Amino acid sequence: MSTHRFENPDLDLDSEVEEPKLYKVLLHNDDYTPMDFVIFVLKKFFGKNEPDAHQIMLDVHNKGAGLAGVFSFEVAESKVAQVNQFSKTNQHPLMTSYEEES
Repeated sequence: MSTHRFENPDLDLDSEVEEPKLYKVLLHNDDYTPMDFVIFVLKKFFGKNEPDAHQIMLDVHNKGAGLAGVFSFEVAESKVAQVNQFSKTNQHPLMTSYEEES
């Protein structure tokens, strides 16, 4: 097998590649979703351990929202859809959203 070096004048290997934008996934407080359900969601969908899930749940309860994680756009969008559907299926109004990280 021979090796051949291909040249492509249109390919600029010296240009800088931008890092992809990241998005925060937030859980929002409501008056009906049990705290245990919020903890369960954080563990199941975001891989949080018990102490971290508990702290985020308290942020949701006390501050109105809690940061579940920071992800690429596609992952953030998917997690929001999964959690919102899971909450609805389990008859809880827990809502999540994503926003661009600044």
